[in-house]
Amino acid sequence: MIEPIGVEQNSVVTSLGTMVYYTPKGELWQDNTKEKVSQLVFLHGFGGGSSAYEWSKVYPAFASDYEVLAPDLIGWGRSDHPERNYCPEDYINTISEFIEKTCSAPTPVVASSLTAALTIRAAIARPELFKCLILTTPAGLSDFGEDYTRSFFAQLVSTPVLDKLIYNLGVANESGIQNFLENRQFARPERIYPEIIQAYAKSAGQTNAEYAALSFVRGDLCFDLAKYITQLTIPTAIIWGQKSQFTGPDIGRRLASLNREAVIIFQEIADVGLTPQLELPGVTIGLIRAYLQKL
Repeated sequence: MIEPIGVEQNSVVTSLGTMVYYTPKGELWQDNTKEKVSQLVFLHGFGGGSSAYEWSKVYPAFASDYEVLAPDLIGWGRSDHPERNYCPEDYINTISEFIEKTCSAPTPVVASSLTAALTIRAAIARPELFKCLILTTPAGLSDFGEDYTRSFFAQLVSTPVLDKLIYNLGVANESGIQNFLENRQFARPERIYPEIIQAYAKSAGQTNAEYAALSFVRGDLCFDLAKYITQLTIPTAIIWGQKSQFTGPDIGRRLASLNREAVIIFQEIADVGLTPQLELPGVTIGLIRAYLQKL
């Protein structure tokens, strides 16, 4: 909900509503002597207050070479927030629709966490849309038979009325967001600065923002990625934060080992949590740039 300098807001209509996306445009990024290689899409993960801001410290670095597109997924940020219980197919379909409507050729896609796992399924269903995948911590959160929906917190948030109370008190405010970032998302709390908290809070405070967030926390969007990753044919690189608390790098290595033909690169990053793109953006930029060339 806080965009870098020189970024324009656009939108496309999907089957679930209007999806807002951001792209570096205008005089700041203008270079008439250089032709763009292709489009490059950045997809944010899920969690209270998630939005395209998650990639905002990374995607401007690619604006001189690519036509960059960073959407707020349906139910998040400035995109439409339908009042519904979301399921994996909602995002598999709208991710594909977004790429189909905004990209003119098979496109490299960079995606994060559960969205990255859903992007794998989108690439399996519509391989003609994807050129390569660069994914940070792609996990279905119920991988290898684990059932996230049985966890105490998932059960708690499945209680009507209590679910929205928990969201309003624990998610849709700056103190709740700061607590989550410090204790769950980042490996080093000192890397969290006020703008990050403010951006998450603005997104979490949007009308009906609780519907997508609670679908995620209840586990409605979770699935076992191990059942699908063997079908992937798109060249893929995976980046995994060593201190990711939800799913550690051992899960990532197990998933990658199921399909070495497609998953060409698996890179673990020390001393980083779930979102290296926010915690160590410079390192993440360097890795993405290298992987775009290799893939």
